[in-house]
Amino acid sequence: MFLLFAALLWSATPIAEVIDFSRISAYANQRYGAAVVRKLDTWNTMLVQAGKLNEQEKLRAVNNFWNQTLVGGEDINIWGQVDYWATPLQSLAKGKGDCEDYVIGKYFSLLQLGVSADKLRFVYVKAQVGRQSIAHMVLGYYPTPQSEPLVLDSLTDRIGLARTRPDLAPVFSFNAQGVYVPGGKPTSVDRIGRWQDLLARMQAEGFQP
Repeated sequence: MFLLFAALLWSATPIAEVIDFSRISAYANQRYGAAVVRKLDTWNTMLVQAGKLNEQEKLRAVNNFWNQTLVGGEDINIWGQVDYWATPLQSLAKGKGDCEDYVIGKYFSLLQLGVSADKLRFVYVKAQVGRQSIAHMVLGYYPTPQSEPLVLDSLTDRIGLARTRPDLAPVFSFNAQGVYVPGGKPTSVDRIGRWQDLLARMQAEGFQP
């Protein structure tokens, strides 16, 4: 089913240097203190080391970092809101996040590592967890426009092809280029207000998304 989300727009030009750690560290030190700056340094160190790897290895390094760094939780308990998309800095400061926050951290980490934004999708799914079907988000990675995506998920450290995840049923996906719904034409990502709000807050912290 994830093949329904095969990339419709494609560019070979990666978005690089979306994270200016000197600016963000200054902001973090003023807002949160030295402990969060140390967390930023750990993230930066991971990215520097991962920069020497091939693209598949970068996926594993980034997926493992965020899965191991954040403790999963619900927005209502973390932020006092039903649905809140935290910036990577906010997630590091809290040490907690829900599924969207993991994906946000992974997405911008991979952009910083030179992975093309066209290869990455935020994918809303219905996830079967035990006897429950829950709303969930994963990061989809498409090596080519026609490829079956790899799935980066906060529920597991294992990165696998979509076909190996029968517990996930995709609903829609998006990236900076648009929103994609099975059977429909791509529409502007501007329709996702939380995405625009996230980018504005990241820019205020020193990111360059």
